[in-house]
Amino acid sequence: GAADRVALDVVAPGHDLLPLKELGRITASVVRNEPGRAMGYAPIPGDPQLIRQIAFRSMEHGLPVAPDDPLITAGCMEALYLSLRSVCRSGDTVLIQSPTYYCFLQLLETLGLRAIEVPSDPKLGVSPKDLFHALRTFDVSACVLAPNFNNPDSSLTPDEAKREIVSMLAERSIPLVEDDVSSDLHFGPRRPGTYKQFDQKGLVLLCSSFSKTIAPGYRVGWILPGRFRQKALEIKATTNVSTSAPAQMAIAEYLRQGHMERHLKKLRAALERQMDTMQLHLGRHFPEGTKVTHPVGGGVLWLELPKAVDSVELFFQARAERIGIAPGAIFSTQDKFTNYIRISCGFPWTRDVEQGVTILGELAGRMCRS
Repeated sequence: GAADRVALDVVAPGHDLLPLKELGRITASVVRNEPGRAMGYAPIPGDPQLIRQIAFRSMEHGLPVAPDDPLITAGCMEALYLSLRSVCRSGDTVLIQSPTYYCFLQLLETLGLRAIEVPSDPKLGVSPKDLFHALRTFDVSACVLAPNFNNPDSSLTPDEAKREIVSMLAERSIPLVEDDVSSDLHFGPRRPGTYKQFDQKGLVLLCSSFSKTIAPGYRVGWILPGRFRQKALEIKATTNVSTSAPAQMAIAEYLRQGHMERHLKKLRAALERQMDTMQLHLGRHFPEGTKVTHPVGGGVLWLELPKAVDSVELFFQARAERIGIAPGAIFSTQDKFTNYIRISCGFPWTRDVEQGVTILGELAGRMCRS
């Protein structure tokens, strides 16, 4: 079965890092105490208590948000979908960073949008200079950027660059869809800033979710939609009416009881430990010349393998050994990153994972020698 598969391709914390007992208990109690509310349709914008909790947390992070601004969505993917539909029409051109999360690329394709790729540096993310150049060259309708621990390269755009990018886009009235799904997973003492905090015109639509932190299966995310709230609400109403009521009620209660910060502290420490261990073993088992990122947050490593390695071929060979990896080529619309792979560090280090990494290193080594 799937149990003996080494899933280095799944970006989510392992089950023992999720608050299963606590959230399970809270879910049971909210459904028992308010069955009518739990079984009925939630309001289209979302559960009022959850909206308030998200607004409070956003304010604590210095974001310009009113108590009833947030719009609740089915995970971050729906947040991105609603945001893009609110600011673009089919045929428009959208700027994205490269590499970027492959689901964004599929989403752009589904919506009939053209992607222009701006390079993402594994340390510093997107540079304002590169973005400026792209804006001068192309007629851009919107940007989709992940400034904090971008998936797959885990890059972190410095706050100064964020400020510069937001004001550059504001001058041109270009909306910015911000993927903020990993900011809570910082290893340093402070949560990194967001594009949204520099947003004075309401042009930044911040998208996030609880999937990478407490409950991937609950599919609860949100948008801080700025000036596009009404439009996003109309699209939400005709897409899936509203997000799951019991899931929203449970997370609202989890936040209200104050469990989140304590949980995040534990989660971040565990992810950092798992990432350190993974880096150590990659250094041991992978061929000479392999480069591995050293992110300061998130949960994934981005590996540049020697040129002789074809990551798609490596993906298929690894799959035959029941090891999952994400080949670099899927993170771009161009023919790039063919010798890169993304490896997730969400799961605890076990004998199986160690064996998987050893086999993966051997497969890559064999390609270098052939």
